[in-house]
Amino acid sequence: MRTPVTIIGAGLGGLTLARVLHLHGIPVTVHEAEPSPSARSQGGMLDIHDYNGQLALRAAGLTEEFHAIILEGRQAMRVLDPDGSVLFETADDGTGGRPEVQRGDLRRILLDSLPAGTVRWGRKATAVRPLGGGRHEVAFADGGSVVTDLLVGADGAWSRVRPLLSAARPEYTGRSIVETYLFDARTRYPATARAVGGGSMIASSPGREIFAHRESGDTLHAYVGISEPLDWFADIDVTDTAAATARIAREFTGWAPELTALITEADGAPVLRHLYALPAGHRWERVPGVTLLGDAAHLSPPNGEGANLAMLDGAELGGALAAHPGDVEAALSAYEQAMFPRSAEAAAWLPEGGAGGDVGQALIELISGHGR
Repeated sequence: MRTPVTIIGAGLGGLTLARVLHLHGIPVTVHEAEPSPSARSQGGMLDIHDYNGQLALRAAGLTEEFHAIILEGRQAMRVLDPDGSVLFETADDGTGGRPEVQRGDLRRILLDSLPAGTVRWGRKATAVRPLGGGRHEVAFADGGSVVTDLLVGADGAWSRVRPLLSAARPEYTGRSIVETYLFDARTRYPATARAVGGGSMIASSPGREIFAHRESGDTLHAYVGISEPLDWFADIDVTDTAAATARIAREFTGWAPELTALITEADGAPVLRHLYALPAGHRWERVPGVTLLGDAAHLSPPNGEGANLAMLDGAELGGALAAHPGDVEAALSAYEQAMFPRSAEAAAWLPEGGAGGDVGQALIELISGHGR
C-alpha cells in the first residue's frame, strides 16, 4: 500500500500534524504501536502554553474543545522547603497563560477530530528503508508494510525513523524519576493535600526533588526526582513495591512527613523512568521525503516544553505542507529551518550544567517566571 503522508506515532505531535493536514485536505495515515487508544495511561497533567501549545491547537481548530477540558485552578503553584515550609507561592487568577489539562483528555480531543481509520492501531514500526526519490518503506511487527511519499517520525525518544536522518542517540541525563499516585488525597491524606495545594508543588534539595500535581478526581500525581548514575538504580526492584518504596523513601530522610507520604503512602507500584536527551542543538541535513517532530527530533530534559513543542511542530509542519502544494522538499526545509532554533531555544534556559543540572532548580525557575 502507498500513502502520500505517513506518520509514525500517535502522540500529541503526530496527532496535531494529522489534524492540520486533514483540515487542509491532505491525505494522511498515522501508525501507532499501541493496540488501542486505551491501551495504557496517557500520563498526568500538562500546562499548555499560550506561545506554543495553544497556538498549535488554534491551528488545529480545537480551541473550543481545549477550553472544555481545562482544569480550573490548577495554575496555582508553590515551592516548599523539604521541611514543609512555603518558600514561594502563586495563586491561579486565570491569567497565567498556562492552563492545565489531563494529557489523556488532550489526546482524546485530537483523536476525536480525525476521520475514522486515520490512526491504525497495533502497528509497531520495526524497520524503515529508503526506496529512492524521497519514498520510504516502513515494515511493521504484524508483517505488514507501507510505502510513503512523505514519512514523519513522531515516534518519541527511541524513534525508528531518526536513523534515516541522524546517527544521534539519546543519552542518560544523570537523573531519573519515580512516579507515584495518591487517590482521594483530601480525605485520606489531608496534610499532604494541603502541602500540594490547588495546583502544583515542588520541594527540592541537591539531587533530590518531589514535584506533585493535583489532578482531576482529587488525585495527587508525584514525580520523585533522583540524580544518580544508572547503575545506582540496579538494586531497586519496582515489582517489589514495599522494598522499592522503602529504598526510595530513604533518600528523603528528614523531609516533612506530608511530603514523603507521596512516596510511602502511594497507591499502586512506583514507576521508575530514566531521563534521556539528544545532544543539545540536534539537527540534520535535509534528506528527501522524511522528517521528525517532537521527542524524535529534539528530546531534552523535562522543562515543561516537550508536549507543547511537539504540538507546535505538528501544526507548523502541517501548515508548511499546505503552503507548498506539490513541493514537499520546500515544505520540509521551511519547517526544519524554524524548528531547529525553536527547540534549541526552549532547552537553553536550563540551569548551568544543562542535562546534568538540577531538576528542582529548573522547575523553580519555571514556576517563578525566570524560564520561559
